[in-house]
Amino acid sequence: MVMSDDIKLAQAPITDQKTAIEEMVTAYPPKVAKKRGKQIIVRDSSQENQPIQANVRTVPGIITQRHCAFAGCKGVVVGPFGDVLHIVHGPVGCSYYTWMTRRNQYKTREDGKNFLSYCVTTDMQDSDIVFGGVKKLRQAVLEGYQIFKPNAITICATCPVGLIGDDIQAVAKEMTEELGISVVAFNCEGYKGVSQSAGHHIANNGFFKHWVGEGEAKAEEKAGFTVNMMGEYNIGGDAWEIERVLNKCGIKVLASFSGDGTYDAATKAHEAKLNLVMCHRSINYMAQMMETKFGVPWMKVNFIGVQAFTKSLRKIAQYFDDPELTARIEAVIEEEVAEAEAEIAPIRERLTGKTAILFVGGSRAHHYQDVFADLGIKTIAAGYEFAHRDDYEGRQVIPSLKIDADSRNIEELHVERDEEKYNPPKPQEVLDWMREQGLIGKYDGMIPEMGEGTLVIDDVSHHELEVLINRFKPDIIGSGIKDKYIVEKWGVPCKQLHNYDYGGPFAGYRGAVNFAKDIDMRINTPAWKQIAPPWKK
Repeated sequence: MVMSDDIKLAQAPITDQKTAIEEMVTAYPPKVAKKRGKQIIVRDSSQENQPIQANVRTVPGIITQRHCAFAGCKGVVVGPFGDVLHIVHGPVGCSYYTWMTRRNQYKTREDGKNFLSYCVTTDMQDSDIVFGGVKKLRQAVLEGYQIFKPNAITICATCPVGLIGDDIQAVAKEMTEELGISVVAFNCEGYKGVSQSAGHHIANNGFFKHWVGEGEAKAEEKAGFTVNMMGEYNIGGDAWEIERVLNKCGIKVLASFSGDGTYDAATKAHEAKLNLVMCHRSINYMAQMMETKFGVPWMKVNFIGVQAFTKSLRKIAQYFDDPELTARIEAVIEEEVAEAEAEIAPIRERLTGKTAILFVGGSRAHHYQDVFADLGIKTIAAGYEFAHRDDYEGRQVIPSLKIDADSRNIEELHVERDEEKYNPPKPQEVLDWMREQGLIGKYDGMIPEMGEGTLVIDDVSHHELEVLINRFKPDIIGSGIKDKYIVEKWGVPCKQLHNYDYGGPFAGYRGAVNFAKDIDMRINTPAWKQIAPPWKK
């Protein structure tokens, strides 16, 4: 079996990285070039910390992969809750954009409620912009409740709503009282913040204020080794594959934020014994607030890749510190790894030595380096669309981060301990020791896990991507929909890692096998050799 960490941390098989960076930035005007230069680094392990500029506004005119705050709130964090009716207050275009575009999967529960296939919008028109859309929103909430009888309702605002000043919070409060269910409004107008990251924060705040801690789990629900899955959105069924393995180990998922998530489970999430954080950027706010208010510690995990999943399971075993659980986890690891390796091994022979470039999402550019390494593929360049510096450098840089005007747009909740519901699962001295050991409450970021000479680029542009393709000729690129077809016109296969190109699941052991087959077909098909970029003919 290949050692994934050895491949990840190996010297990048490329040269002239600094020349490539110079070619990227000199195409821009001087001020822009200076800014972009701070967002690109070459990995140098001799430096204890390599700062990179992140979470700053994209320069107008640069073609970026980023999305808006509305996309981050409704499209990423809020939308996957399946028994909740999600209403978009705004024009139909924004509503349609977040309608099932990420392929979040939801398993209908006993109550038969599943609203993910619906696109509900107030469809604001010109007259609503002039005279206000509050009346129309109130009617939409009422009709939505009468037709569907959802367990809860969310309202997400788009740009025009913020510009004309519709008070969606007042509508949510009024309808909560009138209907007797939770109606939560999110002021996630697209222009807030510099990217979709702002929307993640807004969604975390709303759910924490209105849902988490409002329910009470039954004795049998909170018994045993209970966890919450956080920052896992069940794209292509990822969460189901992760939960299959966790259940096999004897670990029970109490709530999920928010893939395959339910309103009822979210209200009881504070009674879990551990929060498992997958996507740090989209959910770290919630994890930190739950620890402060309820005493639930959080652990950074990665369930993408055979060896990454194995390491995460062993971290969980170390946390619970139960001999029987540890033995079960080791037995499951042995069985699952053997099955996965049997299928991956022959594929690895065809992929070893290939190179990849990853520019995607909040955690995926980091996590997918592990599963590529499982296949013998070296990631030579990677970056996030909407990360903050702590996603790159680790959480230890958070105290030094400066609060800029864009960040001040997002409410910072003042959270205090709930004396009635604060219930740490272990003695405080044990939790403090685990924190010192880095088992809980720690994330070192992506940069320390990248090999010498690899390129780290924040908020990559199409021009910069073209330079990378021209110079380093990667065998595959993992990216998003905005540049997928541009990349493939260069004759390079591009794996869409936001919604998996209708494949998946790719998480967990069986997911790693699915991913291996997918990448094998993409890289080794002869079709790419027949493609010549039209601008080179």
